[in-house]
Amino acid sequence: MPHYNIGWDIGGAHLKAAVVDADGSVLKVMQQPCPLWKGMNWLEKAVKTLQAELPKVPCRHVVTMTGELVDLFDHREQGVETIIAALSTLLPVADLWVYAGRLGILSARAVLPEHYSAIASANWLASASYAAGKLGKGLLVDIGSTTTDIILFSEGRVQAQGLTDYQRLVSFELVYTGIVRTAVMAVAQEVLFKACKVGLMAEYFATMADVYRLTGELNEAHDQAESADGGAKTVSASARRLARMIGCEYADFDFDDWRQLAFDLRARQLDKIAQSCKSHAARGRLLPQEPFVGAGVGRFLVKQLAAGLGHDYVDFNDLLPQTCVQSASTPADCAPAIAIALSASGAC
Repeated sequence: MPHYNIGWDIGGAHLKAAVVDADGSVLKVMQQPCPLWKGMNWLEKAVKTLQAELPKVPCRHVVTMTGELVDLFDHREQGVETIIAALSTLLPVADLWVYAGRLGILSARAVLPEHYSAIASANWLASASYAAGKLGKGLLVDIGSTTTDIILFSEGRVQAQGLTDYQRLVSFELVYTGIVRTAVMAVAQEVLFKACKVGLMAEYFATMADVYRLTGELNEAHDQAESADGGAKTVSASARRLARMIGCEYADFDFDDWRQLAFDLRARQLDKIAQSCKSHAARGRLLPQEPFVGAGVGRFLVKQLAAGLGHDYVDFNDLLPQTCVQSASTPADCAPAIAIALSASGAC
């Protein structure tokens, strides 16, 4: 009988894992860079790195994914099939399970092609279902390094309008913006700088990681992606990259000016997310005491969003039975991995 449940969330840029014991205590959360678009060898390397940190006892492994989307694969079905096949060689297949959204958790050996569409990019549903079960009604807002999920739940059930990425982009339950990897040019076309409106260059000169380094809100443990130019991840290097977005050099203005530019970009990203949050909160007729639940490495923004839209805030960490995690990352940083690990004992 497995002593621990391990939740694996396989993204296109990161691999996350969570260790939960038989009593439901969260013991460890881990994140490893995994630029899957570069090749399957990156997934193998990341899994083996995290495996070294796992308990040396029998474990049940449960997997969810978004990595099937990367352009390494010709189509999503191929991605799902390839990822499951790879994990079946890296992890004990007898104890390997796959989260298939509303189909539940399936044994990896029982997964069929007709299950692939339910498995693809379903990690958000695991987190939202867990929050719904704990709170009954509210809005889950998971802001990660690349994307934001905005999921209404009520009566203890997820009230999503879409299930696929396309459907969720239509409903704005998936907003393709995050605090690390998102290109600045994808956030805004103009900024306010030195009291003037300035157009932004449509060039991959800077990412939102540069913005949040300047605002002082980016945890170094979450800063795992390469910078736009492959250069240093210092505050001054970030300011230099942002300066290029408006056709300037770092020395053209004072550091405080570049910091103000960062805050302007932050506000524009926050407004984009807020519009979707406001729409879904209205759809669900959420009362002020029916909270926004913050998850992901960018959930510091969710707390501000909740206050700005007049709602209570609950951190995903506060929904967990108990945690013993002592690391730079917290369970809420890896909410889908936590959710599937916690549900595994009852589902498998």
